[in-house]
Amino acid sequence: MKYMLLIYDQESKFPTMPQKEVGELITAFGSFTEALKKSGVYVVSNRLSPVSTATTVRKGARDMQVADGPFAETKEQLGGFYMIDVPDLDAALKWAKQCPGAWYGAVEVRPVMENPAAR
Repeated sequence: MKYMLLIYDQESKFPTMPQKEVGELITAFGSFTEALKKSGVYVVSNRLSPVSTATTVRKGARDMQVADGPFAETKEQLGGFYMIDVPDLDAALKWAKQCPGAWYGAVEVRPVMENPAAR
């Protein structure tokens, strides 16, 4: 079953982090990605651009509205993701606990709904 590991953090703190700490975090994410790939559970991952680059589209009272900025103002922002393919939630949680994103923020684990048409 596929699961998304959604990585949330306060992106405002990263510009003020010491370079050594940033380097360690980048290395940790690289190692985590390699471990996922080596185990055969890796599907895809990526980092997202800052929330300031977001554009939100939603239905207004009369038409579709487009607004600069994220969908919601929150303390932590979605900064990236991993999609993994594992047998069950317990396996997904095992990987989420190892994700470096949990060091500074949170990793939300959500199952991906299977598309019956894709079978």
